[in-house]
Parts: sequence; C-alpha cells; structure tokens
Amino acid sequence: MSACVIGSGPNGLAAAIVLAKAGLHVDVYEAEPQPGGAARTLELTLPGFHHDFGSAVHPLAAGSPFFSSLPLRDFGLEWIHSPATVSHPFDDGTAITLERDLLDAEAALGADGRAWRDLMTPFVERWADFVPEILGPVAHLPRHPFLLARFGLKTFASAQTLAHRCFRKPRTKALFAGLAAHSFLRLDEVLSGPFGMVMALAAHAVGWPIPRGGAQSITNALCGYISKLGGEIKTSTRIESLNRLPSYNIILCDITPRQLLSIAGDRLSPSYKRRLARYRYGPGIFKVDYALNAPIPWRAPECLRAATVHLGGSFEEVAASEKAMGSGQHAERPFVLLVQPTLFDPTRAPQGMYIAWTYCHVPNGSEVDMLGRIETQIERFAPGFKDCIVARRVFATRDLQQMDANLIGGDIMGGAMDLGQTLFRPTSRQYATSAPGLYICSASTPPGGGVHGMCGYHAARLALSRL
Repeated sequence: MSACVIGSGPNGLAAAIVLAKAGLHVDVYEAEPQPGGAARTLELTLPGFHHDFGSAVHPLAAGSPFFSSLPLRDFGLEWIHSPATVSHPFDDGTAITLERDLLDAEAALGADGRAWRDLMTPFVERWADFVPEILGPVAHLPRHPFLLARFGLKTFASAQTLAHRCFRKPRTKALFAGLAAHSFLRLDEVLSGPFGMVMALAAHAVGWPIPRGGAQSITNALCGYISKLGGEIKTSTRIESLNRLPSYNIILCDITPRQLLSIAGDRLSPSYKRRLARYRYGPGIFKVDYALNAPIPWRAPECLRAATVHLGGSFEEVAASEKAMGSGQHAERPFVLLVQPTLFDPTRAPQGMYIAWTYCHVPNGSEVDMLGRIETQIERFAPGFKDCIVARRVFATRDLQQMDANLIGGDIMGGAMDLGQTLFRPTSRQYATSAPGLYICSASTPPGGGVHGMCGYHAARLALSRL
C-alpha cells in the first residue's frame, strides 16, 4: 500500500513518519527546493548568516509527544537552552526574566513568585500527561479528565482577567502579556489566557530551546528518519491538481483550506467546499531578519541571558498593540518578538558576527511598512542597535506567502485561532474531507499553529484507522 503527503512542513513530515512506520510506502511532495515549509533556515541576508524563515524558538517541538518519541537526535537534532527562557525589558533599564526552574522563577518574580509557582506547578509536574490532552482535537475523550478540568477552571479566561486575578506586580503582568500575545488574539479574548499559560508551562517543563544550526535541523532530522523508513522526499514538485498524482491509498495534505480547494475541488462535495470557503485566516506578521556586527546593546543586561526577548513594555502597551491588530489597525508601538540565536549558537553567523530575528503582528494581508516602528521599539530598549546592522531582510505579508504558500496573508498559525475555529478546525470533520482517502493535516487542523507535528500525527492515525 502507498500514501503521499503534499507539503513538507513539520506536520506533513510527522504524517509521513506515522504512515511509513505503519508499513506504507510514502512519497512527500514539496513545492520549494528545500523541505521544511516555515521550518527552514536560509541565508536571507548575506552569505554565512543562517536565518530561520519561520519559527526560531521551539518549546512545542521540544515538548511534542510525537517528536519526543522519535530518535531525532540520531539524525543531528540538538537543542540549545539559553540560561533564561524569556526576557522582557522595561523603560527603566531593567528587565524581568522567566527562569526555567520553578524555584528560580519564584525568586525572580518577587512578590508574585509564590502565586506563579502555585499556578504552574500542578501542570508542570504532570506535563507528560497534560501536553497530549492539549495538542489534539478539542473534542476528544480525555485520558486525564480531572487534570484537564483543573486547567480549564484555573485558566479559562482572557489573559487580561488571568493576569489581574493572579498577579499583583505590573512587571509580572507584562511578562504574562508577552506570553499570551503569541496567541495572535486580543488579550481580552477568552483563549488568550490558556494560550499564555501553555507557553509558560512549556518554559518550565521543556524550556524554549533553539535547535543548533537553526530550524532546518528539525526538518533535516525528520527527513532523515523518513528516508530510513523508506520514504522519499520530492522537492521542487508543486502539485497543482490531485488528478496528476499517481494512485495512492491515502493522500494527506499539509496545506490550508484555500489550497485544498484549488487542487482537490473536483473531489470534494459541494457542502464541504462551502464550509472550506468560509474558513477564516488570522492576522499576519511583518518580519525582519538582521545580520549584525555585534550583540544587541541591551540596556538591561538580563536580556543577554535569554534567546527570546519580548519588546512591549507594560501589560497595557502589549494589550493595546494586540487590540490594534485585532481591529485591522497597526500599532504605533507594536509588540515585537525578537530572537538572538548567535549568543548561544555561534555557528549561525561568521566568526564575530551575529543575527537577530524579529516580527510584529499585523492585520492579514497588510501592506503597511512596519520596519521603522520595529526598529524604534528595539532602539527603545537597546540604544545603538541600528549601528550594529550590517544587512537586513524585510518580509511583508505578501513576501511570506510567496516563500510559503501556506502563509496566507502572512498568517503563520494556519488560520484564526479564536474559539469557533479552535473547536471546528477547519470544519467539524477536522482532518477528514468529504473525499474518501483524502485528509488535511496542516496547522488548519487541531491543535493549530506551532512546530509540534501533532496535526500530522493525528491526521495520519485517522487515515490509517480507515484503511
């Protein structure tokens, strides 16, 4: 029996591994010359500077139940942990850090330390039980119902409500705002609270590591394992129509609903096509990669301890930035996510040189140039940053979609992550389509965005169960 996977992002590769381990011959088709989708590392600025095209820090990859079960280290994957997981600077020249160890975090957070530890401990201690529950379909029979219920009771609220209910100090609230902002939701939306919690829990349970050599190392390890299992990766092979493929028992598509309609429309029922057409994409990003001649000159030395730095100031500022995005506007002071990999992995740049990776949130399909606002935010906390720039590469939303067709309008989450599309993603069928043997396994299915492979894992298991 044979199967094919269209798209070689982490979810597509995860699906291919599940199918190959079940004994099927698997072909993976990738439109671009290099596999990985958003998990690619490229010389985007100058030769020798290796930048991550998509995600740069990988708590969910390190914490993925499926990836953790694979021998990826045997295929070159090595995680690097910075001393602190996240740093969040303020205008007074200081910064708050999120320490990986819960006791260290309690000490670092001062008056809020005990509240933070009490909130996190029950789920960090049972991470191995907890994470499979949240990285799967929302509608499932939980193996640990009381643990999941406890999480819901404690965290099912907006980030705004959760932060003000649990913490007293503005600095701790700002730290939590930065974590919750990874959700691409306004901080007064109900799912922003649980999302922020998951990001915090991952920091304590598995860290926020970077892969040595960049995100491509994750892709290369997955591809290496697929090859060992007998699978084949076919790059520079864009699939315009499923009718041009050889005959396969199973087809899994690591693509979004828009592409699925384009390549498989004649196989899908009219009602299913209508539901796919109603699928909503989420906000996009405006991304900048930098080649630097020196480390970023942070006013707060604590920022040099973390690979990830959140630039947004107070909780209120971060919330205002995300509210603007959610309203179709562009914040004057955007919340900026910044990663500085070469402080901890010097192989990513020529000797004595550095890279930085940044983005801010913008409305889907935005054409507004946010470069000046991003660099103003960085200079706010690191005066002299612009003097360190050797080269930069700017990606507006359309540029991202040109490099990865799944990034519709610059959306890196595979579709809006609000309550409705979390429950029914992309439709009530989830991974299945109306066509027998055809499945969707991208971030447009549960559990959604992130480099964890669980969309592909669950889709492939469903496909195998229906053979």
